[in-house]
Amino acid sequence: MSAHDDLTFSDLDPHDEAPRATELITGWIKAATRGFHAPRMDDTARALWLEGCRADDAVLRGAWPARPVVGPDTVPVATFAAFDKELNVGGGRLLALRMITDVTVSPTHRRRGLLRRMMTEDLRDAAARGLPVAALTATEGSIYGRFGFGAATWHQRVMVDTDARFALRDPLGRGSVELVDPADAWPVISAVYAQHLARVRGAVGRPHDYEPMLTARYDWEERGPDRKMWTAVHLDASGTPDGYVCYGSAGDVEGRPTLQVSDLVALTPDAHLRLWRFLADVDLADQVKHRTALDDPLRWALVEPRVVRTTGLGDMLWVRLLDLPTALTARPWYADGELVLDVDDPLGHIAGRWRVRTRGGEARVEAAPDDAAPAVRMGADTLGAAYLGGVSVPTLHAAGRITGPAEAVETLAAMADGGPAPYCATSF
Repeated sequence: MSAHDDLTFSDLDPHDEAPRATELITGWIKAATRGFHAPRMDDTARALWLEGCRADDAVLRGAWPARPVVGPDTVPVATFAAFDKELNVGGGRLLALRMITDVTVSPTHRRRGLLRRMMTEDLRDAAARGLPVAALTATEGSIYGRFGFGAATWHQRVMVDTDARFALRDPLGRGSVELVDPADAWPVISAVYAQHLARVRGAVGRPHDYEPMLTARYDWEERGPDRKMWTAVHLDASGTPDGYVCYGSAGDVEGRPTLQVSDLVALTPDAHLRLWRFLADVDLADQVKHRTALDDPLRWALVEPRVVRTTGLGDMLWVRLLDLPTALTARPWYADGELVLDVDDPLGHIAGRWRVRTRGGEARVEAAPDDAAPAVRMGADTLGAAYLGGVSVPTLHAAGRITGPAEAVETLAAMADGGPAPYCATSF
């Protein structure tokens, strides 16, 4: 008897409007929201959620009880969703990306391999369609390494005091800031983010649900229109939008009135700092909460850098390579060199020995003979973590995640480490 004989595995198409498909999709939504302890969706929330799934051409995978004893047969015991966007891998290069989300397993069906089956099937399908990279954001850090994912980008949570001590060291440029109703700001937001995606290593194409969120059409936590959000747009000296911030009141935090930034994207340092100057000038608020890049310049632009307090660090984008030659060829390289990588992949997609030659910032990657002595060895999860440059080769070597002769590790570090730190501002 198979371990899954009591379950039915199916893929759902959100475009399917047949009665049975509608019932199963409704049940799938119920299981996913239950898995994340989110409030049950009303008709408006379900319609918006379905709108997003259709716009993203998502695939919904699930496992349903074959013969439920109590309740309907439409609510699955495991959920898994995925769709395709793009990832900036550095040097302004975009790769097709499989984005995975809404992964849940009911506590009644844990430790039965349901996640492994759905993940294995989805990654196999993505690889067969030629997608070289997959990514997800994780609620727990110990789950996805066994599937070859590594934490590739990181962020810091900051609290910025915006009292009289907030003062920039140097005068700002000739740009300006305009307040805009969120409903009117979407053309600017989408245009600025498209340029951000093209420029910033680690940025990903955004799911459709960012549109109702950032236009204040819907607040997924409050389950209704977002009545607190406001939007400010930065204009450069020519009047062209080159940045924006979406923000609102977070109430009292630590006994002080606080603003919460939902999204801040700026294409230039001046736009970035002027938007922060704007936030500091908002009345009836003493501090601002935000999630920023680790190398955010604000702290270093202030007369008193201690007004920026780091309140936490966290991982964001977890990356998994599916086509190693395509992925490594696409990213930038920083020194000429040659070595053999020996990659251990539990799912087999990129397992084996690979010869990597770099010249003039470009790489040539090909399978190495079986008898080629591996110079550097690592797991697929470690390669995913290192892929965007968010963690250095020496750090991973010191952690025991990369092994090999010291000279070979130094060669790989010279070849791979460099460029701007990756940053992903998109949750999914």
